[in-house]
Amino acid sequence: MEIERIYQEYLKTVYNYLNCLCEDELLAEDLAQETFYIASKKINGFRNECKIEVWLCQIAKNLWYKELKKLKKATIISMDAEVGEIGEIKSDFDLEEEFIEKDERTKLYTEIEKLRSPIKELVYLELTTRLTFKDIAQILGKSESWTRVTFYRWKRKMEEMNQKEEQ
Repeated sequence: MEIERIYQEYLKTVYNYLNCLCEDELLAEDLAQETFYIASKKINGFRNECKIEVWLCQIAKNLWYKELKKLKKATIISMDAEVGEIGEIKSDFDLEEEFIEKDERTKLYTEIEKLRSPIKELVYLELTTRLTFKDIAQILGKSESWTRVTFYRWKRKMEEMNQKEEQ
């Protein structure tokens, strides 16, 4: 396999996954680069037992765990809003919509942060990557049915919470 093509095709997936795990864009970039460095060294050992993006995310996850051990710190979800381009003028309606979206995103990430580890990782992977439940199950070392059912139950719980808030 050509590592340059793999890099171009899967960098965004690996970066998004790492960014959700470590919540630090620079660290996610560094770990993504290291992921592809390790992948380039071990590409001949890749046996096609899983999709290449699953293999890459497994490498990335292992690097993140090593980094956690080094840093010995817990992860915190960044609630930074996306910044518009310089000179961009937003109407009051845009600002109101942005505030509402940020508030909803904050509530969502707060609820995700309360989850225990494998479920939290499942939610991040489902929301931030284009991986299938089968691929996510391989990364987490769980069954595909566990990933589907667990995500569905979490999603229903979030919907019920939103309905209660609206009432």
